[in-house]
Amino acid sequence: MTQIFFSATQYAAATVTAAIRAGLFGPRENHRRILVVSDTAAVPEVGTPLDRMAGFTSLRPEFDEVRSWNEFIAPHHPAGWSPRAQDACLWEKAARLAWDLGDDPVEIACESIQANPSRAVAEIFADSPIHVYADGLMSYGPTRNRIPHGMSSRIARVLHLDLVPGLRPMLLSEYGVEPEPVPGGAMVDVLARIGEEGGGILAERIPEGNRPTAVLLGQYLSAIDLITRAEEEQLHIRMLRAAARAGHEDVLFKPHPSAPAAYSRSLEEAARELEVRLTVLSEPVLAETVFAFLQPKLVIGCFSTALMTAAAFYGIPVARVGTDLLLERITPYENSNRIPLTVIDAALPDAEHEPIGSPLQLSLLADELGQLVRTVGYCMQSRKYPGLHDEAAAWLAAHLDEYPQYFKKRRLGRLHLPGGSPVRAESLRRNPTVRRVVRRIRATQS
Repeated sequence: MTQIFFSATQYAAATVTAAIRAGLFGPRENHRRILVVSDTAAVPEVGTPLDRMAGFTSLRPEFDEVRSWNEFIAPHHPAGWSPRAQDACLWEKAARLAWDLGDDPVEIACESIQANPSRAVAEIFADSPIHVYADGLMSYGPTRNRIPHGMSSRIARVLHLDLVPGLRPMLLSEYGVEPEPVPGGAMVDVLARIGEEGGGILAERIPEGNRPTAVLLGQYLSAIDLITRAEEEQLHIRMLRAAARAGHEDVLFKPHPSAPAAYSRSLEEAARELEVRLTVLSEPVLAETVFAFLQPKLVIGCFSTALMTAAAFYGIPVARVGTDLLLERITPYENSNRIPLTVIDAALPDAEHEPIGSPLQLSLLADELGQLVRTVGYCMQSRKYPGLHDEAAAWLAAHLDEYPQYFKKRRLGRLHLPGGSPVRAESLRRNPTVRRVVRRIRATQS
């Protein structure tokens, strides 16, 4: 059996490596393992592939070979390409030839199955079992796109990091796929080994004296059209001011790898005004390596998964900035970022207005978040979870006044849930289903 693992980020590769080392993919001697790396950035040619990043050498021993998906499908872009249905078998033959697979049976382990390149991979290896692994908070939300039956029936499980212990993922649950957590200890060990090389980079970059005590996380949200570039610059400045308000004089900013340099310049100007020593870390080092190396007293971000890894794996106090703005702006309601945004907004303190600096009580979060996440998930994808309607209605009747920011009145109205705005007659007249029914009634009456 050949197992092929597809990863687009170093964090994803670390997740699947932790799963392998925890024994979730069987004994090594029974399998040939190939890691296929891809870069889905807008311009991958100028980026650093994950197999060339600091710390990759610690992951390499788990795999017999490393291949590049970008090179295999060139000149196509991994994020936008998938094979035509009539060409899928030809691409499988090409992959088997290029990677010396022969006629051996193949198992696939990939990330978000709803989107490329994972969707393309699943279409090419059309007879192979699939293991989906989720490396972030999106696993707690519903599946974004419909998965064809021929593909969903091959999905064996969803492997996920237990970032909110006790909170059950919704991802692929409508297809009867069961979640399986990757042991946190295995993940921390993998991250520590990656960090050995990355720590050397940080040691050269950051002198031992006066090391930053707070870390700010950039996400490059304007690239996915959630906010404008100017608003994102202001978001980072708000993070810096919140850290300064909490008493931190040495701060490190870890920008998103694709973010423009202008973001850092505006932040540096704000740091001078606040009399804060700012370090901008442009090197391709995992946020978790920064946490382990610096052991900061505070991590501030918007809704990055790294906020929860800081809390769950390293016990570092975390806080959020700007989630209220994102909750207003995020569209459509089905946007998969809504669940990570909801989890972070509900679980973390507001760095600008609330006391910060205390570790999260993770053991209490699942009870608080479980029903909220399921209700938001139902509102996002109600057709996939019709059985959740009554549960969502009961929860909203009791708790909507406490959590109004996570719901839209028009959406609640369309789903006949408490708190919804009345459906206007004009909206009904424009509704294609209503118009179709009216035409049928008129046809029978004539």
